[in-house]
Amino acid sequence: MTAPTINALVSPEGSLEILSNHEVNLLKDKSEGGLYQLFRQCALAVLNTGAVTDDCQDLMQTYADFDIRLIPQPRGLKLELINAPAHAFVDDEMLLAIREHLFSVLRDIVYTHSTPKFAGILKGNGPEDLTNMVFHILRNARALKTGRQPDLVVCWGGHSISHEEYQYSKEVGHQLGLRELSICTGCGPGAMKGPMKGATIGHAKQRVKNGRYIGITEPGIIGAEAPNPIVNELIIMPDIEKRLEAFVRCGHGVIVFPGGVGTAEEILYLLGILLHPDNADLPFPVVFTGRKENAEYFEMIDKFIRTALGDEAAKKYEIIIDDPVLVAQTMKKGLKDVETFRRAMQDAYYFNWMLKIDPVFQMPFEPDHENMLALELHRDQPVHLIAANLRKAFSGIVAGNVKDGGIRKVQEKGPFEITGDPSLIKPLEAMLEQFVANNRMKLPGSSAYRPSYRIISTAA
Repeated sequence: MTAPTINALVSPEGSLEILSNHEVNLLKDKSEGGLYQLFRQCALAVLNTGAVTDDCQDLMQTYADFDIRLIPQPRGLKLELINAPAHAFVDDEMLLAIREHLFSVLRDIVYTHSTPKFAGILKGNGPEDLTNMVFHILRNARALKTGRQPDLVVCWGGHSISHEEYQYSKEVGHQLGLRELSICTGCGPGAMKGPMKGATIGHAKQRVKNGRYIGITEPGIIGAEAPNPIVNELIIMPDIEKRLEAFVRCGHGVIVFPGGVGTAEEILYLLGILLHPDNADLPFPVVFTGRKENAEYFEMIDKFIRTALGDEAAKKYEIIIDDPVLVAQTMKKGLKDVETFRRAMQDAYYFNWMLKIDPVFQMPFEPDHENMLALELHRDQPVHLIAANLRKAFSGIVAGNVKDGGIRKVQEKGPFEITGDPSLIKPLEAMLEQFVANNRMKLPGSSAYRPSYRIISTAA
């Protein structure tokens, strides 16, 4: 069945209205060094805002005839869309939110890839350079707001969750909104959409007119997790590592809902950073929460963390079951501690400069068969490095599940192989089996999950 499409000319909205000739040529360039394919992929994803899919390849195949062209104008530029998804339009007019997202894509891709000072950083550079790059991208997107107290709560959780879990995440968002807190998520469906939707109602009740619903994504994931319709600030970071750093630099606290391997990756990234000695006294509230039916899920997560990283890691978060009000109250109190600390240290409210991030968490990890098999999953290393390598393992599985490049690698050479110390591998395997059994790897109703990984057990 062919999906309905439409052709249209679209004017800029919100982010970027003029381009240099150099930038235009990069966006038109279909060669390996050009930006056309990247721009087309991300543009198609945002045109599917609100669509329920986690299959990047299926999206690309459904709209294989989609094309996007830059049309120079005397007063700026327009985008010509050919065979664009019809559900992005109402009465032949593009939805305003999608138009904003489309030009956010253009803004972030152009800024990251055409700015000379970023050329070397994208290939790998020092930790300060990488953090500065994250800062500059966020600032260019106007995501760093001065004059606001700490109020941005990052919400992580699965895109593949039950209706009941979605409703719970929405109620937590509602309680956060009643306390005039804003939401930042990975911008997709499920536990990324629920808190935003709930917060809109809470903000409406409190007459909050400047509520923020920030979605932070990256090119490899956006096709599988298209922005949900509530996102009013979309930011596309160059890769998953900079996406994760953006969350913890601009967010003031984190709430984690039930999820799968992507959520596990985020948890390990966060705990690995918070376990660094330089961050010992830095307040950063973290709450794991879900319905009473999710108590067993968080017991599993807690057990895995204690087994892999030790009891000290478990002190970095609080588990609250089936109590949205308490979650919001706990986060509100935690953000007040953040405000007090940053005021005393004369640190910015809008960007967490004092947070120490080891370079191992910043350098891009390329998930391929060689790198996945070479992961150092053993005990003979500092605990934050154990967290870093486990994070990479989950990142590779995410890539094999939903990212176009990772899916192709698995199709060509079979599942990624993971091996290491049995004291780490066995708990990892058990948790992955639970994710599969509980349908946390794919969206409900999608085709049966085929593992993108294979655990290779070794003798103790």
